[in-house]
Amino acid sequence: MSRPIMRLFATIVLLFAILVIWTSRWAVLDAKDLRENALNKRPLLAQLHVKRGAIKAGDGSLLARSVRGPGGTFKRSYPAGELFGHPVGYANIALNQLAGIERSRNDELSGQGDELGSLADQLQGKRQQGDAVLTTLDPAAQRIALDQLAATGSPGAVVALDPRTGAVKVMASTPGYDPNAIGKPGVFRALNSSGSGAPLLDRSTQSSYAPGSTFKVITAAAAIDSGRYTPDSVIDGSSPKVISGVPMRNDLGESYGPITLTAAMTNSVNTVFGQIGEALGKQTMADYMRRFGFYRRPPLDYPADEMLASGERLNGRLLPVTSDRVDVGRMAIGQDKLAVTPMQMAMVVAAIANGGKLMKPHLTDRIVDPDGRTVDRIEPELASTPVSSETAAQVNQMMRTVVESGTGTAVQLPGIEVAGKTGTAEIGTVGANLTQPSFVAFAPADNPRIAIAVTVERSQGGFGGTVAAPIARAVLESLLD
Repeated sequence: MSRPIMRLFATIVLLFAILVIWTSRWAVLDAKDLRENALNKRPLLAQLHVKRGAIKAGDGSLLARSVRGPGGTFKRSYPAGELFGHPVGYANIALNQLAGIERSRNDELSGQGDELGSLADQLQGKRQQGDAVLTTLDPAAQRIALDQLAATGSPGAVVALDPRTGAVKVMASTPGYDPNAIGKPGVFRALNSSGSGAPLLDRSTQSSYAPGSTFKVITAAAAIDSGRYTPDSVIDGSSPKVISGVPMRNDLGESYGPITLTAAMTNSVNTVFGQIGEALGKQTMADYMRRFGFYRRPPLDYPADEMLASGERLNGRLLPVTSDRVDVGRMAIGQDKLAVTPMQMAMVVAAIANGGKLMKPHLTDRIVDPDGRTVDRIEPELASTPVSSETAAQVNQMMRTVVESGTGTAVQLPGIEVAGKTGTAEIGTVGANLTQPSFVAFAPADNPRIAIAVTVERSQGGFGGTVAAPIARAVLESLLD
């Protein structure tokens, strides 16, 4: 073969290689960046013609599906309506509005998770189709949680998960919304209006509340795990007690005198935990809070901007525990400027329930392709180990006494031992008699399968043990049945 022909052949091969690399860059290597570019409207239009994968509950029931529309397009339908409005979210492709699982799993649902496979399908002339997302959510327990919250007449949230795996069973928030209505004219704006009650806000992950005495679980865990205290340590539970230069009082002003740490947990004695917070100091408390997941968003398969980090907050911003503006004694009893999400508190008790190991929470169980093959399964993953197994066992036992004979007796279940902790934070102006009841628990206490956190907003004088604990009991009963 002559040299000119060889050079021509080499040039053609080189140009072909450049063409392959250039087209592969946009079709495969940089496809995700191109799709997510706000100026690129083609993916948005293309997705209207994609049959998104279904979203299903843990029992296989349909939570979201695609139905055919005009001109070969598809739109989303949500058979469960408001039941899973918050965790499932919505996908209004025409207006580029996505939320919840519809957003966090958009690549899989729209068939874009596998770039090479998608390209191969296009070359073969196949219509792009999304994979199904099978979740860990329990419809029966979710319904009970929403009904129980609605019965209080106040907004609120419930999160329940399996402490052994991190699988989220319940993620309920009220008021809620019907994702089927999102695409209708004016609905989205109405739901976002100032007088709507913020139904689009997922209070389980986006609202932060004063945890009240439920935070004493963390204070007790830090106290024992640090080696400074044991469940039998005796502390003065007198009331009032000067903490950070200001008198602190127990509920109803009750004074206990010398009392063990276990008894202080059982009766939720503020002055004992306030002293412990001061004794441990800000740095130790900060360290244990971070171990439990505070000061960062939960590691949940959920849109990042639909979750808040828990911690001390001032003017809407996180404030380091070591700041001079933090009253560590009052933070130790769940007051001061402490703000937590129900998801975070569910993670706290899940770690105690699971022997000190915090598993990464997840809503997705597995991804299934259109042919029914499982292409991805979410395996249990360790997020952190906040405390030792010995510490977790001791706090577990202390929380059992809260339910057996303390402030949490309303969560008792026949034949099942429950470990829990009540919380009642005073909010609003002095004399308004507004409280924020909360409750955290896990059961069965000797072999925990469910960990739960309940928060009710702005109750008229209600307590964690009388308002939030019965909600936890009903949900636990459903999940343990």
